[in-house]
Amino acid sequence: MTTRTAASRPPRDRRAVGSLAALLAAHSISQTGNVVTAFAIPFYVLALGGSGVEVGIAAFFATIPILIGGPFGGVVVDRVGHRRAAIVADLVSGVAVLAIPVLALTVGLPFWALLALVFAAGLLDTPGQTARRVMLPRLTEQAGVRLEQSVGLLDGSERFARLIGASVAGLLVALVGPIASLFVNAATFAVSALLTWLFVAVVPRDEQAQRPDANDAGSRTSYWADLGEGFRFVAHDPLMRLIVGLVLITNLFDAARSSSLLPLYANDRLGGAAALGLLVAVMGGCALLGNVAFGFVAHRVPRRVTFAVCFALAGGPSSAAFALGAPLPVLVAMTAVSGLAAGAINPILGTVELERVPEHMRGRVFGLINAGAWAGVPFGALIGGIAADTIGLSMAFGIIALAYVIVTLSPLTGGSWRLMERDQRPPSASSRPGDTPDPSAPGPSAPDPPASGPPSP
Repeated sequence: MTTRTAASRPPRDRRAVGSLAALLAAHSISQTGNVVTAFAIPFYVLALGGSGVEVGIAAFFATIPILIGGPFGGVVVDRVGHRRAAIVADLVSGVAVLAIPVLALTVGLPFWALLALVFAAGLLDTPGQTARRVMLPRLTEQAGVRLEQSVGLLDGSERFARLIGASVAGLLVALVGPIASLFVNAATFAVSALLTWLFVAVVPRDEQAQRPDANDAGSRTSYWADLGEGFRFVAHDPLMRLIVGLVLITNLFDAARSSSLLPLYANDRLGGAAALGLLVAVMGGCALLGNVAFGFVAHRVPRRVTFAVCFALAGGPSSAAFALGAPLPVLVAMTAVSGLAAGAINPILGTVELERVPEHMRGRVFGLINAGAWAGVPFGALIGGIAADTIGLSMAFGIIALAYVIVTLSPLTGGSWRLMERDQRPPSASSRPGDTPDPSAPGPSAPDPPASGPPSP
């Protein structure tokens, strides 16, 4: 298999470049809205006199749609079209969010209705993210950009949204209150939908890699058959199984650290929330830098070794520093290293997933992968809190550091992990059955998430 060189890359299409830029901007704006929601809802519940239990219930209703909307909404993304699904997802999320302050300021909003609207606002969020990620390969090819680079930019836009969105959300809630901030949140979804509608080009249907029988009305499959096909693909693909299993475990560790152990450690040994805010900002900022920078060199490094080493560095050394009771400057330095290393993870995962999954199945498969990757998150915080109370913070961090390194270095053992490499790309991922491979298509050198590649540290 030949490696694509700069000379053999397709010329840049200015309209496609604009569409790719609009897609990245829409994704970042939509994700910023999610961050505002995550800040505003708990403070709204507390302002109504809600208890910690009610805040936790609201957080549960904001998280559980990821596990439901990912796999079930992914089929809808494949069936209705990626661009249309992204627009509709933003509009539905925006309307649901807008209904919260409108009802609260007019007829009143009981707690059960708040939970229903929070659930509705998040239900199509993951399918919307998946739809934008699935549009990447075609726009990337037409724009003359390497796929690793565009995946890195998309993931970087998510990290940027979380980094900036947290500050904006905190400022909005402090200045105008949680209700008024939700009006701004609803506006972000509207802007994202408008950007996608106006500036993201439509891929002609005859150029899309659809199911071979997609145009045969008599042979169209049912929703449940499509969902089952996605399950079978993930279950039968050895690399997809390994990726879901690995990221499920690491996300559980990350949830234990970020939701329970780090706040407890900061409160007990670092003087409070200011130190925690510093560590979170350093992690987010360095992850963003590493993410964008890695996209420009990803095509020059071996995937499997880079993935394993960076994943181990993303969680192991920093957790070990907390376990050893290192001073704050050392913790900041180790957190910076972890952030830079974490920036390489999602570009590799996202590229591998886009290469291996046939285009007509990407919505449902990516949704299933995201749901699997997030399945351990609700339990991570609980396990972290129990571990802190039973074995202590230092021991809990030490166990996570050791387990994290062992698990994340598993790709070095070989086996099906070798399928990550560029020369192992399945030809069916980028072409329709019976098509002749296009030499100008983005090859291995050119995921949600959960995407969208599985979420990384």
